[in-house]
Amino acid sequence: MKDEIWVIKVGTSTLTYENGRVNLRRMESLCRALADIQNAGKKLVLVSSGAIGVGMGKLGLQSRPSETEKKQALAAVGQCELMFLYDKFFGEYNQTVAQVLLTAGVVHDDRGKQNVQNTFRELLGMGAIPIVNENDTVETSELEGQNFGDNDTLSAVVASLISADFLVILTDIDGLYDRDPRQDPTARLIPRVEKITPEIEALAGGAGSNRGTGGMATKLRAAKIAGAAGIPCAVVSGSDMQNLYGLLDGKPVGTLFEPEGPYGQEG
Repeated sequence: MKDEIWVIKVGTSTLTYENGRVNLRRMESLCRALADIQNAGKKLVLVSSGAIGVGMGKLGLQSRPSETEKKQALAAVGQCELMFLYDKFFGEYNQTVAQVLLTAGVVHDDRGKQNVQNTFRELLGMGAIPIVNENDTVETSELEGQNFGDNDTLSAVVASLISADFLVILTDIDGLYDRDPRQDPTARLIPRVEKITPEIEALAGGAGSNRGTGGMATKLRAAKIAGAAGIPCAVVSGSDMQNLYGLLDGKPVGTLFEPEGPYGQEG
């Protein structure tokens, strides 16, 4: 029986404060929880946003620039800082990390796809935790809203590529609600979605925070991609890393999207 592979996606709003500076307490808590889950026998892949947001904080910028070239430069600065911090925090718990920067062109090319799959297989076999982001310095698709478009989608593509067993998306909201909880205090969390219908999609709002690119709509898109590959997807709050332990223990946390693909209920 093979070890379960979990793909965890963490967003910019989870990793940083409003001013763009790194939320060190939360990042350390994330790395500690993931190291513990790895120790429990899961194999992990972390898809991490935050390069541009961290680059903004490092360079003292108050707002996200609109020019693609500036966002590419910020991503280059921020990605370096992100990997330094991940290496530091995971290293404290005796975990080895590896950086994997992907572009949509590589994933959609047969040979490139095979090379990516081989790399993930070897890294996971060695016990390393691959940390994935889109290569924004050479690939502008995410910055300009094309191809992957966002790291929620990227995480689902990665999960499908490596035949993961579970996709977890950490975000700044508890899951999918029947109404916008920021506008309506009586909104109720939807704990389980068996099928993403047009009615479910209509519940998703627009873009997220000033520092990120996604909202609930991108989470639903990711859940659909994962579900088509037979992979369940949980959307949970990243403000409390105890949620990850809840998922490890099989407890209901956030919103669980059931798979609809070959191994899911609809397949």
